[in-house]
Amino acid sequence: MIPRRAIVCLGLSQLISWGISYYLIGVFGERIAADLGWSRETVYSGFSLALLAMGVSSPLVGRLVDRRGGKLAMIAGAVFNACGCLMLAAAQTHLVYFCAWILLGLGMRLSLYDAAFAALARIGGPGARRPMSQITLLGGLASTVFWPIGNQLADLFGWRGALMGYAFMALVTIPLHATLPNARYREPVAAASAHPVAPLAASGRPRLVAALLYAAIVTLTNFLNSGMSAHMIAILAGLGLGASAAVNAATLRGIGQSLARLCEVLFGRTLHPFTLNLAATAILPLAFLAGLLASAHWTAAAAFAFFYGAGNGLVTITRGTLPLVLFDHRSYGSFVGRLIAPSFLLSAAAPVIYAKIISSSGEQAALILSVAVALLTVLAAAALKLLFGEGK
Repeated sequence: MIPRRAIVCLGLSQLISWGISYYLIGVFGERIAADLGWSRETVYSGFSLALLAMGVSSPLVGRLVDRRGGKLAMIAGAVFNACGCLMLAAAQTHLVYFCAWILLGLGMRLSLYDAAFAALARIGGPGARRPMSQITLLGGLASTVFWPIGNQLADLFGWRGALMGYAFMALVTIPLHATLPNARYREPVAAASAHPVAPLAASGRPRLVAALLYAAIVTLTNFLNSGMSAHMIAILAGLGLGASAAVNAATLRGIGQSLARLCEVLFGRTLHPFTLNLAATAILPLAFLAGLLASAHWTAAAAFAFFYGAGNGLVTITRGTLPLVLFDHRSYGSFVGRLIAPSFLLSAAAPVIYAKIISSSGEQAALILSVAVALLTVLAAAALKLLFGEGK
């Protein structure tokens, strides 16, 4: 049983940790480029480097959480996030700038959803699905809360002063992470004698196929997520919205994420993760198609941000819950850590790829790429449900 207090505190820590790390570049990227006189590609490649650090460290972090629990890992993540923000605030050279992003990458892998999900699976076993959904309710509002906050802080104190404030907020998450118990789930005696439900892809070829499809879904959605986190505001501004209007529209992403997750918490108990995953991925291409109309209608821009957030928010939940039904929960952290490592490596290229496409071909070309990637995600989700869904 996972204590309710720990779930609430972990949700708050996710709200802050996502806002001051992963979503940082989306609000400060253009300001940093203008202030330092660097190219857009150079500035956003720092975020790419952070994602690479997440990928390289992912298997190690997964094993750490499996063996020692999530508390130590996530507290370390908060410290790395704070140090990364302070170093970024002090950056004058490329070396310091990129080192800061490496620290932030390590901090993100230790403090964001993947570490939190592994910690919850270690504590709650197969019953961790609901707590996973619950902690994403607050985490989903990170862009909605921190993009406007970051924008206001940067207006008042400059982007360097805003990052110093972010470093302090990172340290605030330490007592929140400290509420996580280090207990490991034990099968109840009654359940153990009643032949508990086996994973759907426990070993052999089914495990390999399930692992490849799961990794494909995570990789493709991570690619879109890192691209949109870095460039959604810039894309909306480039399509004709004013700077403040672009920020306001982009914040609907977080509202979409949390509302969709709230619906899953309230009404999704009977909905199998395969079905939810397919429905969630099907929303993504529709959202990007709405984005293609954003230059003509503000409502289309709002729909793009809101429905992308809704689809991405639900995919984040199934990213945590699918392994609970597919694989052995006892090795959740280490096994899933290996599976998702490639997703960070590919998503690391997304901010730079989107920056180059926007610079050379415009914002609509970036949205067309997003539609194509989203459609591939739908195909992988459909294959996973077809091969391993209910009744198989």
